[in-house]
Amino acid sequence: MNPIKKTIELPDGRTITLETGKLAKQADGAVELRMGNTMLLATVVTAKEAGEGVDFMPLQVEYKEKFSSNGRFPGGFLKREGRASDYEILTSRLVDRVLRPLFPDNYHADTFVQVTMYSSDGVDMPDALAGLAASAALAVSDIPFNGPISEVRVARVNGEFVIDPTFEQLEKADMELMVGATYDNIMMVEGEMNEVSETDLLNALRAAHDAIKIQCKAQMELAEEVGSTVKREYCHEVNDEELRKDVHEKCYDKAYAVAKAGCADKHWRQDSFDKICEEYIESLPEEERDEKTALVKRYYHDVEKEAVRRCILDEGIRLDGRKTTEIRPIWCEVDYLPGPHGSAVFTRGETQSLATVTLGTKLDEKILDDVLNQGRERFLLHYNFPPFSTGEAKPVRGVGRREVGHGNLAHRALKRMFPDDFPYVCRIVSDILESNGSSSMATVCAGTLSLLDAGVKMKKPVSGIAMGLITDNDGSGKYAVLSDILGDEDHLGDMDFKVTGTRDGITATQMDIKCDGLSYEILEKALLQARDGRLHILDKIEETIPAPREDYKPHVPRIVTMLIPKELIGAVIGPGGKIIQGIQEASGATVSIDEIPEGGYIEVAAANKASIDKALEMINAIVELPEEGKVYQGTVRSILEFGAFVEFMPNRDGLLHISEISWDRLENMEASGLKEGDRVEVKLIEIDKKTGKYRLSMRALQPKPEGYVERERAPRAPRGDRGDRAPRGDRGDRAPRGDRGPRNDRGPRNDRGPRN
Repeated sequence: MNPIKKTIELPDGRTITLETGKLAKQADGAVELRMGNTMLLATVVTAKEAGEGVDFMPLQVEYKEKFSSNGRFPGGFLKREGRASDYEILTSRLVDRVLRPLFPDNYHADTFVQVTMYSSDGVDMPDALAGLAASAALAVSDIPFNGPISEVRVARVNGEFVIDPTFEQLEKADMELMVGATYDNIMMVEGEMNEVSETDLLNALRAAHDAIKIQCKAQMELAEEVGSTVKREYCHEVNDEELRKDVHEKCYDKAYAVAKAGCADKHWRQDSFDKICEEYIESLPEEERDEKTALVKRYYHDVEKEAVRRCILDEGIRLDGRKTTEIRPIWCEVDYLPGPHGSAVFTRGETQSLATVTLGTKLDEKILDDVLNQGRERFLLHYNFPPFSTGEAKPVRGVGRREVGHGNLAHRALKRMFPDDFPYVCRIVSDILESNGSSSMATVCAGTLSLLDAGVKMKKPVSGIAMGLITDNDGSGKYAVLSDILGDEDHLGDMDFKVTGTRDGITATQMDIKCDGLSYEILEKALLQARDGRLHILDKIEETIPAPREDYKPHVPRIVTMLIPKELIGAVIGPGGKIIQGIQEASGATVSIDEIPEGGYIEVAAANKASIDKALEMINAIVELPEEGKVYQGTVRSILEFGAFVEFMPNRDGLLHISEISWDRLENMEASGLKEGDRVEVKLIEIDKKTGKYRLSMRALQPKPEGYVERERAPRAPRGDRGDRAPRGDRGDRAPRGDRGPRNDRGPRNDRGPRN
């Protein structure tokens, strides 16, 4: 065993250690990463050969967190890790998006990257370290890879940029970005912020890239020490250069003509492009078709890509005929569905989102139980992408990683504009009904519209736009930034840069780069062009619904909140939840209670005011403090010789002495006529300041008989004047307590005679 270590120092003095040669040595590459008490193990394994007919990079990245890493048991009956959480999926996607473009174009072997968190104390954020660990594992392997890369999270805390902040620091940040890059180029960006400017975003990217360069340099040095700078040889493609040239000569002009036609119909364009390829295949000798079809399709894809890109760069003509800065036609409609609490349709070109809003109570909160993240989520957004949205004939197989990722981006875009202290739990669902680019941005716009339709008082409306990029591969430096890209422009272009925000700043962003090198000049141009597009879309949103509804729709449950002292929480809940369940059953309202630092936070929700009022009346009766002189309706709970105990408030009993039942003298309680369970009206006449006991009276509520004279009681003698009673210390020859003999010799208690 010959482990090799490399240490990286962060700007604030914290260190990251990379070590290889100790764990998982049978993997093609394995690196252990440590930062404080956080430890990740990244492994990478790739097949020796590609599968037959595979012409893409079959990469799978998995990020997994062990519950034992933080001394916790997994939930559920099995008590073991199961399916990946949304957090693990999102982290896997962050790593995948940086690694995938950097494998050689002709490398098609199955490749698996596994990053596992084995230790954490919940201080440092492990997702920001996963990309570095995965890249380091590739760096020490012989797998062909045009890296290394690294990822860092950059957050702005108190006006200063912090690299890889702790959980505690991140809570204070007004912007946070995850940035992935090589030593030379930024490859991926994703994050959220509180209405920051384009300049602030660019400064954050620069700070992140400076830190990434140091981490990439450390990986290069690690690879050199390990001796893995020479990568394996491979041959995953069979090519026919004469066929490639022939396809280009016979198909390029036809493809260019389709690209230049400027037709907005996605299916017409696709059919026209496909027809060119089909006609070429049909022109081949019949005996060669089966053998050459796969190669022809691959070469034709390159021809189509070149034609589209040259048409944009040379003539400024996009596939649907728009200018580079032009936004597709938009139409919106709110209150589209009668059932949901809010709904909207947002259509931009051939991309359409139908969004709904549901408002619920505390019982509808999402419970988070990840390894390092436990809590509750009150604002939810779910994104669905059914196959029919692109005209595909295939079944729906549940929620995929793409749906999780796109939904998370839209959620980040909207959540900072969600109102503070909103009484409802809110869930937005975006169903994509048509898709031709920027469906996640359509979700942001439709989500804003549906929130406004539901009467949610957003801080500001939010819109989103996807920007594209076409660069000249001949080194001329020519490029075109495209606003509101189509699906084909995303697929055939060099950048997908999504930007969301209000009129005053950016709230979220996501960027993927597919080309080598992207200057800050291009980034700045893309951001400024995105701002113009964003504002144009906001105009359309505000034309449709200028402000939130004044009130919620009639079928939205109403919620009333109240705060009670902590010591009364148990009284409202009752033993085993008996009291709170009884309140819900009697009133028809939903009641939830939660302990917060200020006290007990109660939410009462119901579809009608009468149910809420009834529940509040019952709760107030429990939490109300008794007042001397106040009249109460009570229930007789027990009868004694000297009176009765009456429950005059929930869980509060007072003594109704026999002398306080009537102005007439009662010889015994039978004469009072009271029975257990009787409802009686009583007045609270005294609260004992020392014991807290309550004295009740019925006669105080009855007219006092004429000539009634209160019967005088003999005054009680002061303790010191009670006859010739000897002082406590002079009571005869009573033996001191210690001389009375053992207790066991005094005889059984039952044999001592009656007690006086």
